[in-house]
Amino acid sequence: MVSFKEFWTKKTLLGLGLGQFLSLLITSTGFSSSELARKGINAPTSQSFFNYVLLAIVYGSLMLYRRQPLKAKWYYYLILGLIDVEGNFLVVKAYQYTSLTSVMLLDCWTIPCVMFLTWIFLKTKYRYKKITGVVVCVAGLVTVIFSDVHAGDRGSGSSPRKGDALVIAGATLYAVSNVSEEFLVKKADRIELMAFLGLFGGIISAIQISILERKELQSIHWSAGAALPFFGYALAMFLFYSFVPILLKTNGATMLNLSLLTSDMWAVLIRIGAYHEKVCKM
Repeated sequence: MVSFKEFWTKKTLLGLGLGQFLSLLITSTGFSSSELARKGINAPTSQSFFNYVLLAIVYGSLMLYRRQPLKAKWYYYLILGLIDVEGNFLVVKAYQYTSLTSVMLLDCWTIPCVMFLTWIFLKTKYRYKKITGVVVCVAGLVTVIFSDVHAGDRGSGSSPRKGDALVIAGATLYAVSNVSEEFLVKKADRIELMAFLGLFGGIISAIQISILERKELQSIHWSAGAALPFFGYALAMFLFYSFVPILLKTNGATMLNLSLLTSDMWAVLIRIGAYHEKVCKM
């Protein structure tokens, strides 16, 4: 039995604080994407591009300074970069069709996917309590989808069901990306992972932007209202990518996942407070 004093240690309190900081960063990326969608700006790959550029510059510089040989094959990072870019693309794209709340909640699909993939490929064992938690998570998923099917009069977006499908597809790619990162962090190290994720993520994003979003970027009337959420998203993502390994090292993956789940609560509060929208009882 863990006593109250043993639980409220400095390490735990710092973990709780950092966890909520990461949760707010995730919520802010959702808020930024939702704001851009409301302004008619549809450039999901471009939003993520600047995050990858920042990762490549900062962590690439650290790699060059260390001058150490690669600990993992470069093509592993190329594949990871592709998966990560497309995962971000699908989730950000979903804001064009469904609500901030639905995207944040449906993104929890990553949790059961990660558990399944780690069980298959990394041989991680899970107890019944964790499996029960996943069942509750999936039940919430089904409820959100059902509420969006009947969301015609709630201002939830132009096509809630299409948005839901995009989020679930993106969350599945996030799961593959997370498990791959776990494998590469154990095989290589954090600096190498972030540097190459930024490098290949930036290259793939630039190619995709030139094909899919060039006209969209040219048609944007840049103003403070458009630029702030655009670059705010990139900065929040960069900070999120940078601080996640710290929480994993000090408090573990359980604290991280529990902390990120509160982003759904922050998303609901933003939807009620900033957008003055009614939130479905479901």
